[in-house]
Amino acid sequence: MSLELDSPRTVEVSQRGLTARQAIADRVFRIGLVAATLTFVILIAGLFAELVHGSWESLVAFGPKFLWSSEWNPVTNHFGALPFIYGTVVSSAIAILVAGVVGIAAAVFLAEFAPPAVARPISFFIELLAAVPSVVFGLWGLFVLAPFLGSTVDPFIQRYLGFLPMFSGGIYGIGLLTAGLLLALMIVPTVAAIARDLIQAVPNELREASISLGATRWETVVHVVLPSARAGIVGACVLALGRALGETIAATMVIGNRPAISASLFAPSYTLSSVIANEFTEATSSLYLSALLELGLILFVISFIVNGCARILMWSMLRSQGRRP
Repeated sequence: MSLELDSPRTVEVSQRGLTARQAIADRVFRIGLVAATLTFVILIAGLFAELVHGSWESLVAFGPKFLWSSEWNPVTNHFGALPFIYGTVVSSAIAILVAGVVGIAAAVFLAEFAPPAVARPISFFIELLAAVPSVVFGLWGLFVLAPFLGSTVDPFIQRYLGFLPMFSGGIYGIGLLTAGLLLALMIVPTVAAIARDLIQAVPNELREASISLGATRWETVVHVVLPSARAGIVGACVLALGRALGETIAATMVIGNRPAISASLFAPSYTLSSVIANEFTEATSSLYLSALLELGLILFVISFIVNGCARILMWSMLRSQGRRP
């Protein structure tokens, strides 16, 4: 009898204890998520503050003119960031333009048209390409890509398009165009892999509805599938662009490392990350070191602006599609 009377109480106590443990576990889980999120915010804020602190001497000495000055002379302690900003922006623009077109086209082919026996091995090799170290890309670019461009591709382009300033001037093999194409090769796996997954995630009902209305497969891809995955594809391109902006070793080996601005894509140039990597150990004065840190601050701000603009663009795309950002 006592067992029968105590049984409901025991069950009730155990249920209350289990509910309390669940509440504690949920609270700990929420605290852990908030702490993890705040950790990233604190790291970003700390990185920005440290860059500002390290570059303060240069900020005070040169002011805003550091951004548009082209002189970089460690002997006289005169520094300007414009050639490095130009090299970073132009090489990254070439990279994302080439990688965006090639990567999205490859993603469409693998997701919509390639048979599984072909799509699987090609997808594997594309993802494997993303795991290749930057220094390997740099060596390949220096000993294979640069000589090939300098002896074959660049003269061919200049023969027919040499009247354009961007394809005029001397041909060296290394330069902005070489760096941009090498960066494109490095980031195209990111664009292709993410875009392929996004295209495959588009509901089949949309494809079937389009085809049932008389559209071809190409028309369905262009007018239905790609617009549905457009916001995610933009995010993939921005993610790839972030790597292109900050790439150091590979770009340093093929861009030519000359702090000058030239309209020709064949001319040697410099990037923000390349000059920091090359000259950081050679900084013999505090102002020189501070100027290099200010270049890092500029690169940080450029990356922040690019990602912010991409986020705004994605929000506008999602709103236009009637989806919640």
